Parts: sequence; C-alpha cells; structure tokens
Amino acid sequence: MRNRAKKSFSCLRAVAFAAAAFLHFSCSLKYDETVNVEERVPEFVFQDTTMVRSEDNKITFEMKAGVLEQYKKSSETFAKDVAFTAYDDEGAVSTEGECGLLFSDTDKKIHELYDDIKLYNRSEETNFFADILRWNERNEQLTSGRGDMVRVEKNGTVMRGTGFSASGISKTFSFRGNVSGEIETKSEDDSADASDAIENQAEESAR
Repeated sequence: MRNRAKKSFSCLRAVAFAAAAFLHFSCSLKYDETVNVEERVPEFVFQDTTMVRSEDNKITFEMKAGVLEQYKKSSETFAKDVAFTAYDDEGAVSTEGECGLLFSDTDKKIHELYDDIKLYNRSEETNFFADILRWNERNEQLTSGRGDMVRVEKNGTVMRGTGFSASGISKTFSFRGNVSGEIETKSEDDSADASDAIENQAEESAR
C-alpha cells in the first residue's frame, strides 16, 4: 500500500502526497526531495476544518477535511479525509463527493483525488467510484489514469472500465480501456428498456 501510493503520486507531480505520511506519521502531508524549508513546511495546518469558496456572493464550493495544509508562496492545498459539495448557479447542490486524499492547485485549476473516491452528480443521477481521479476545472474534464479502474452507476446500470473520462460540458463519459457492465431489471418491459440503455452506454463508451 505504501509503495504503491508513493509511486502513483510521484508520477503526477514533482511535489506530491506521501500516502504513508497520512496513514502512519504526524509529519507534513507534502514532501520534496530537496526544497527550501519555507516550501517544505506548511504555513497553515487546519484540523477538522471547513472551507467555503464564493463567487458573486454565492457559495460555489464547500469542503470539509480532517487535515488541511497550505504552503507559503504556493497555490497548492493538501488535504486528508475530505468531503465536498459543489453548487450550481442557482445555489442548488450539483455534485457531492468524498475521498481519502486531495491535492488542489487553485492557480492551475487542477484537483487530484485519491483513495476510496465517491462522487454523486445529482442532475445526472450518476455515482462514480474510483481510487484516482483528476478534475480539470478549466475544461471541466474528469479523468482517470489509463489503467485505473472506475465504476459508474446510473439508472440500474453498472459499468466498470479503465481509461475513464467525463465531460462536465457535454454531460457524457467514456472508457478507453476494457469495459464490463451489468443491468438490474424488474420486469420484461424494464429488461428491454435496460438493454437499450446498456447498448447506448456501450456506444457512448466506445467513442
């Protein structure tokens, strides 16, 4: 677990999470091979905290974390045991989620989620489950690694696959790797409708 997590994080950024630090030590959530002391030691460390982001006097995002660190002269935030809620323009909840670890760069608008990720999109009534996901706020793209498994549940259909990507603009998702699925049906009529649904989902994933 420790070696796998460290390898996954280091390949994403030169400055990365150390999963072992979260699980076994009380040291910083961020580490570097050789860095300036000010860059290595967090400027602020919050325990059991809630952070809120607002635009035009409206709450757009709320995050709760067991531990949250922010660094001097940096737009990066590192957090552990995270639960978050995103709101639409009308102030209604659009997406809810949680994860074990979070890296966020507000300048680059990149957010990386790790460990036991659970996301629920209310408007699409879709659940997503994964261990590694990356959200690009600029182009509204949610992606996994090429070989990372993601499970999607929607309308009684469950799909699993690798190479996952989803667009917040077009409201579509796809898998570039192997895909498997299952359908929950209640009657023959429902079965026909579900068969059409899984066929449409498979065509969508193949694109």
